[in-house]
Amino acid sequence: MKMKNKFYRQAINEALDEEMSRDDNVIFFGEDVGDYEGVFKCSVGLPKKYGNDRVFDTPISEAAITGAAVGAAIAGMRPVIEIMFMDWIGITLDCLINQASLLPYSWDGQVKVPMVIRSQGGAGSNGSSQHTKSLEAWLYHIPGLKLIMPSTPYDAKGLLKAAIRDDNPVAFIEHKKLYPLEGEVPEEEYVIEIGKADVKKEGTDVTIVAISRMVVEALEAAKELEKEGISVEVVDPRTIKPLDIDTIVESVKKTNKVIVVNEAFRSGAIASDIAAQIQEKCFDYLDAPIVRVTAPDVHVPFSQTLEPLWLPDKYKIIKAVKSIIK
Repeated sequence: MKMKNKFYRQAINEALDEEMSRDDNVIFFGEDVGDYEGVFKCSVGLPKKYGNDRVFDTPISEAAITGAAVGAAIAGMRPVIEIMFMDWIGITLDCLINQASLLPYSWDGQVKVPMVIRSQGGAGSNGSSQHTKSLEAWLYHIPGLKLIMPSTPYDAKGLLKAAIRDDNPVAFIEHKKLYPLEGEVPEEEYVIEIGKADVKKEGTDVTIVAISRMVVEALEAAKELEKEGISVEVVDPRTIKPLDIDTIVESVKKTNKVIVVNEAFRSGAIASDIAAQIQEKCFDYLDAPIVRVTAPDVHVPFSQTLEPLWLPDKYKIIKAVKSIIK
């Protein structure tokens, strides 16, 4: 494939554009995605190209946005909605838990809800505790709802296209610090299968399973550790639910040591569940305790001095790796 460098936000935009062009049933709506073309500029050019019938702004009501998407999906459309900040994802949960994820089950597959809820989370931009949370564990807990958290432009585009084509509700969570990230993206059309992890870097001494932007930090940590003779394998689940635990297990059986990195609050983080699954499947292969690197159970500080101390980063990952490397 011929590749071209694209920003993460451009990859999201291209996925939306291509799927809207391919299928007239794909519509896109949310707060400020129309005339303003998105707070994070992921819908640039789309309102003009597809008109107000297919790309439009909504009132400031996450419950109404999500409810409208569920209704549109049941009626045969393929809505993509944007919840501006993940901090407000709680307002959508009634629709996601009791409608979107439940209807296909309660109606024995006779009802399909092909919708994508896009949002972004994560700290590091001094956005205060109201605009920086990583609450993906709330969504991970819901049966029937798929959860995708891509870390590269390539993955973001291919997985968003797959999510839009999926007949199930999908939560597609981006990270605000990834939008300016550049990476190679094929110029030809491609789709990435949902539920397949990606080994971002091969290694032999320790496995790092990292989620979303923590993949960037894990790769930086791996570079530093290589200088000290420590070979690190970095596994990016990409799809959190369904989780490709087989790829993770294969890596852990090779390295015999594992770190799980997740920017979310420590209690109840997805990192904890991944660690539990690894323990269940790899107990006889582990030569050291599984270590989690997460944010602390404290709200994100607004202070520019304190926020970096709160965030998981390459230095904390390096410290964790060294704690289990003898």
